[in-house]
Amino acid sequence: MLQDKITQYTTEINDFSTENVEELEQFRIKFLGTKGIIKDIFDEFKAVSPEEKKTLGKVLNEFKQLAENKYQTLKEQDKSELIGKDAGLDLTLPGSGFEVGARHPLALVRREIVDIFSKLGFVVAEGPEIEDDWHNFSALNFPEEHPARDMQDTFFIKKGGEHGDIALRTHTSSVQVRMMEAGKPPFRALMPGRVYRNEAISARAHCFFHQVEGLYVDENVSFADLKQTLFYFVQELYGEGTKVRFRPSYFPFTEPSAEMDISCTICKGEGCQFCKFSGWVEILGCGMVDPNVLENCGIDSKKYSGFAFGMGIERIANLKFVIKDLRLFSENDARFLKQYKTSLI
Repeated sequence: MLQDKITQYTTEINDFSTENVEELEQFRIKFLGTKGIIKDIFDEFKAVSPEEKKTLGKVLNEFKQLAENKYQTLKEQDKSELIGKDAGLDLTLPGSGFEVGARHPLALVRREIVDIFSKLGFVVAEGPEIEDDWHNFSALNFPEEHPARDMQDTFFIKKGGEHGDIALRTHTSSVQVRMMEAGKPPFRALMPGRVYRNEAISARAHCFFHQVEGLYVDENVSFADLKQTLFYFVQELYGEGTKVRFRPSYFPFTEPSAEMDISCTICKGEGCQFCKFSGWVEILGCGMVDPNVLENCGIDSKKYSGFAFGMGIERIANLKFVIKDLRLFSENDARFLKQYKTSLI
């Protein structure tokens, strides 16, 4: 009897359970396949009398729905558990997880520098790495054939043009020029970025490196403002008690100019190979913006004055993390970068 078959198979479906995907697939084939039990029962149903069809039709539809629901329920169960048992895995064990990355040490130092100066009201300004002669040299008081141009070996890209030769920028001072040309004082900004110079690669030099330059232009800006700003920066970056000294220097775009040294953070001023046993390490150049630079940018040098400074991020990172080989920053050696995992914030 058809009714008896349905009752028998209903009990089998309700009692069915599985521990692997193969048994579940066998269940599907047995009951729901094209040659399965439900297909056979529906074929038999065609031969029953019209009176029986009224009774069995509903029962048969419920039986088919029961098989489909059972299969879907088992299929949507924890599939990983079924697969894991088949593969002999213990899925109750903790996972291996993903290896945590780290910020590059130069990115860490750049962010810290920006954060310190932001407390003084400095904002970040950026510009192109491919620059013309006017913004990279001439506007910064580097006249044609001036010997100061020999201070920096340049990667030239194209000779000639509306604003002179095109080259990879040798400093981020070009961003200062663009900012002063496009706006009006006061200016208080940092210019971080990558710069390029044609130098031999060694533990202390590279053909590309990273700078952060700063500019402050307003009325009545003095060298005392410059010294206090940089003194604050050093104490925040390297800690209170770090000694600072300024030495007279020369830069075409500042007058007067100075280089700033700090007491060596590696030997604490006692003298070591890194500081060449002097106890001091130069970290930046600075000075009052030359009036010619202000005038070149359309700023009245009789009304406004300003100071500028620039530092290499690699040099700051060398001192902060005691990294003695500058080449490590660009080699992407995972063993080196993994040291900064705890700095991923």
